[in-house]
Amino acid sequence: MNAEAPRTAVITVDESGIVTGWNRGAERALGHTAEDAVGRRAGELLLPEGGAPFWDGPPERDDWLGWLSVRCADGRVVRVRGAGHRLVDRDTRGQWVLVAPIEDAAGPRPLPQEMDRAVVDWLFSRSPVAVTMYDTDLRCIRQNAAMTRLTGITEAERKGKRLPEVLSGPDAEPWERRLRRVVETGEAAFSGEMRGRLPSNPDQDRVLLAAASALRGADGETLGLCTTVSDVTQQIRSRERLTLLNEASSRIGGTLDVMRTARELADAVVPRLADWVTVDLLETLLRGDEPGPFTGVVALRRAANQSIIEEAPEAVRQPGEVDFYPPYTPAVHCMATGRSTRHRVTDRDMRDWLARDPARAEKFREYGFQSIMGVPIRARGMTLGIAMFYRRTKDPFTEDDQLLAEELVARAAICLDNARRFDRERTAALSLQQSLLPRGTPAQAAVETASRYLPAGGRSGLAGDWFDVIPLSGARVALVVGDVVGHGIGAAATMGRLRTAVRTLADVDLPPDELLTHLDDVVIRLAAEAESGGARDGPDAPGDPAILGATCTYAVYDPVARTCSMARAGHPPPAVVTPDGEARLLDLPAGPPLGLGGLPFEAVEVELPPGSLLALYTDGLLGLRERERELDGALDALCHALTDRAPSLDALCDHVLGDLLPDHPADDAALLIARTQALGTDRFAVRDLSADPVTVATARSWASRKLDAWGLADASDITELVVSELVTNAIRHAEGPIQLRLIRDRTLICEVSDASSTAPHMRRARLSDEGGRGLLLVAQLTQRWGTRHTHTGKTIWCEQLVGAHP
Repeated sequence: MNAEAPRTAVITVDESGIVTGWNRGAERALGHTAEDAVGRRAGELLLPEGGAPFWDGPPERDDWLGWLSVRCADGRVVRVRGAGHRLVDRDTRGQWVLVAPIEDAAGPRPLPQEMDRAVVDWLFSRSPVAVTMYDTDLRCIRQNAAMTRLTGITEAERKGKRLPEVLSGPDAEPWERRLRRVVETGEAAFSGEMRGRLPSNPDQDRVLLAAASALRGADGETLGLCTTVSDVTQQIRSRERLTLLNEASSRIGGTLDVMRTARELADAVVPRLADWVTVDLLETLLRGDEPGPFTGVVALRRAANQSIIEEAPEAVRQPGEVDFYPPYTPAVHCMATGRSTRHRVTDRDMRDWLARDPARAEKFREYGFQSIMGVPIRARGMTLGIAMFYRRTKDPFTEDDQLLAEELVARAAICLDNARRFDRERTAALSLQQSLLPRGTPAQAAVETASRYLPAGGRSGLAGDWFDVIPLSGARVALVVGDVVGHGIGAAATMGRLRTAVRTLADVDLPPDELLTHLDDVVIRLAAEAESGGARDGPDAPGDPAILGATCTYAVYDPVARTCSMARAGHPPPAVVTPDGEARLLDLPAGPPLGLGGLPFEAVEVELPPGSLLALYTDGLLGLRERERELDGALDALCHALTDRAPSLDALCDHVLGDLLPDHPADDAALLIARTQALGTDRFAVRDLSADPVTVATARSWASRKLDAWGLADASDITELVVSELVTNAIRHAEGPIQLRLIRDRTLICEVSDASSTAPHMRRARLSDEGGRGLLLVAQLTQRWGTRHTHTGKTIWCEQLVGAHP
């Protein structure tokens, strides 16, 4: 290159006056390397003549042309002529670009007029910034090559045209009004964002960052306008996609509800990504079966519809309904391959599908759908369903749109699979728990009962609460309520084991305090078995050591004595409402939770008049977590709710639950309410007997007369045999006092009590034995028989159906 040939220095300076760019031409002409120059204050190297530096000028000025002095690396100062233009980005931050052809840095020489023309030539031919110049009528008079590339219209075609003739969309007219205001008012400059479509790509919306400034003559008169435009569509779209992903991450999957999660996905993408979205899940998967293969007609249950039109009238199926997709449809193909697909309605496979589905084709025509995108919903290597995205505009789905949709669906798929798994496990757990709870009240006359079990509305939806009503001998009844610590299937299974243990111990007819002592031993044994078995079954497995925190209340009501004996193991105290409407908590020792071992349980016996209400419940009923109230306040609220009048015990249960709990409690709640009833003196009879064999005949005679009085003469023969055997056994093998009691309930009950604690047992007598057949005879003649121990001895009892014959 000739040493005298000009070298063009291109220098960029930000609005703070810091050098941000220094090209090779500047290095060769001025001696400063880019590494030395970038970051320095521009005033140390450049000094424009005739006033303040152009980078410190008024904000409305975007162009500068003049002389400036430049300090070379060797200390010399050269005088050059340059042109500057300010580029404004979307955040209104400015960057000045200075172009200065330098012929010879050896000394200050004027820049020839040809260099002015070179600057103009560069601006219109090689500048990366799109520039258009308008006259005062806002018609194009010049545009540079960058603007031609942006608009797709040559300068010759553009001349004489207004902005709305090139940019289509709602922003064109407002922008032209702003341009006119600059011409009419002399406003210096403005910048902003406008959206629309250009002839270079008429099917795609563009986002343009534009700036406009007035062109003025020497006398200050406005000659026209100069606008610079940058296409920031990709930057804006990228930012919008990132914003959508961030919002979707916080909105999708907040619950473990399959349908709600699907709705959240659909809501997140309409209208920003699509005009209409459907989310369909495999029907087989929702039933618990494995998905695929996708070789035939596939049943999909609609989980969500969302549209820019209210109530989504485009939908052929509504949420909850099942739609059937043949194997040739894009949806099935998408699920079968596991890959997303994009289609136009003019594609062959789309035409084939719509030709075979007239109802769907009519919806497409009515609402003008132009492009479709299908994204399979996959999680943990399993296809759950498909999300279909639809657009009405001619702007098709792009690869970027597909990547965005895939990311959104992938995030939602994990949430959907979690919700599906939870729903399946919760349904199984609830079924298990419901099967372990009593399905109906057993026939008995001691109490009228009503109960409620309300599963938790939280993540688990299941805990270890249970209740039971167990008929006992002597027309008595046992009422049980318990609570196992923890949630899930493990807690439900553990509850079932404890309920079975309580029923088994109740059959032995143990007093409440002794029963809880034995139950405490059972819990300790179950916990030891769980520890020895290790943690292979997980923290919620049956028999988990959390069983050690189980609680229970066990009460036995006797309708003959009209008393209730009860004990509790770490459970909330029972509540009683007397017939006069007074409600109180029973002063019953709390006792330790089950599984601690070595600590006693204490039983209390209270008298309950007929018509009294006895309420047993679990701590979940008190709503301590949801209402954030103290225990005393919750117990007071329970007593108050129990005193409200209700037409039935079932209605009272509903009222108590509604008063104390929200719609979705965080813990399970069990409630058992019993209204006591009494057996009148006309339904039972008691006879004290001496330990003399002659009293056997007396007992038979007395029993026969009582049955005659009760109108049960048909049962006299069997009853006399039973009384004879039981009284004889008491005289021979026990000790006095001896008492005979007959009770006329749903069955005829015969009881013989003595002072011995030795329990009899039934044995098979040999042919040569004179005795030993008494209990065998009793077992054959009655429905059931047994022994219960009391504080003073034991009672042998049996029941027979009234009017039964052997």
